[in-house]
Amino acid sequence: MTTVFKSQVLGRAVRSVALAFAATVSVLSPTASFAFSAEAQQMCSGDAFRLCSAEIPNIPRITACMVKNRSQLSSGCRVVLDRDLAAQRRAAAE
Repeated sequence: MTTVFKSQVLGRAVRSVALAFAATVSVLSPTASFAFSAEAQQMCSGDAFRLCSAEIPNIPRITACMVKNRSQLSSGCRVVLDRDLAAQRRAAAE
């Protein structure tokens, strides 16, 4: 394989994972209007690929995988997701 081809394939894979993760976090959201921040999507895409790549593109299975493996998420991903979820809970309580 050429370097350019490998780079293109890797780029597509990363975009696919990011898209799958964005869809996953929207599924995790109890309200349709809530979306995780772009920061959460950026911080957690690697975790989704590392922990749940076998589940892509099945969104419900990715969701279950991320929840099941929460303790293995990177610290940055956990912090951002926890912050976004807390903000969502506060907004829902108002």
